[in-house]
Amino acid sequence: MKKNFALIGAAGYVAPKHLKAIKDTDNNLLAALDKFDSVGILDSYFPNTDFFVEFERFDRHIEKLKRRKGVLLDYVSICTPNYLHDAHIRMALRRGANAICEKPLVLNPWNIQPLIEIEKESGKRVHTILQLRLHHSIMALKKMVDEGPKDKIYDVDLTYITSRGSWYTNSWKGEIGKSGGVATNIGVHFFDMLHWIFGGVTENIVHKRDEHNASGYMELERARVRWFLSIDYKNIPESIKMRNQRTYRSIEIDGNEIEFSSGFTELHTKSYEEILKGNGFGLIDARPSIQIVHDIREAELSPLKNDYHPLLISNAKKVQYV
Repeated sequence: MKKNFALIGAAGYVAPKHLKAIKDTDNNLLAALDKFDSVGILDSYFPNTDFFVEFERFDRHIEKLKRRKGVLLDYVSICTPNYLHDAHIRMALRRGANAICEKPLVLNPWNIQPLIEIEKESGKRVHTILQLRLHHSIMALKKMVDEGPKDKIYDVDLTYITSRGSWYTNSWKGEIGKSGGVATNIGVHFFDMLHWIFGGVTENIVHKRDEHNASGYMELERARVRWFLSIDYKNIPESIKMRNQRTYRSIEIDGNEIEFSSGFTELHTKSYEEILKGNGFGLIDARPSIQIVHDIREAELSPLKNDYHPLLISNAKKVQYV
């Protein structure tokens, strides 16, 4: 039986992935909301969807569908700026719908417990998109670690560079209070992945944190991790630039590269499929990564010594673990 969806943030960068996932899972999109009206993408997926630029009219429309036509809302997909996620999740639950929210689920760890309480009161669930847990290479890596020696500590280098133009820092994404900064906005799902595979954080050191880059060293129960995140095209390796690519992902485990360049196209659809089966990832799953990125935002910067990511030093040779 088809489920009824509404989507908030229809003009956003990630919205097409959610539209595709709703379409691919053969469900209905009753209404969409965004204060910006550049939402022609709706025609490619749900041309008959009712679209609103004002929350009040969107909310009233959902109420009218319920009262006048007996049409109930099953899910609200949330693709809005990070700082609005908390409020929009609450709105979904108050409307008697489940929430499917983009990462980061919320900006601060203390926002989680009130949502758990509202979940219990409403009888509905909050789901988040942690799509790397469904990526074939990451699932294989977790299996390898789970089945490997229990006392082994892995050495991990994580690099993620996704080039963005000047629009990025001039939008809400460039405001720490709204996006959480680079580590939160583009990195939270990587930290979720690391926690999921290697266990809880025992040390969290930050070496660099500015509007374009973030980097640090982290110790988990079963890994030592040097990480580097950036939106600056200048950090893209020359070999990648020569292919006219603007994104670079790399995970090295004990010096061995994990193939991680493809397999992202259908991950939102897979996420929706799991949610619709009654699975998916919820508030408790999201909490560790929210704590990690919060701690990264609040940490004092540390000098470069011992373990740090090689991209922090121009032309640096790979630093060996000690």
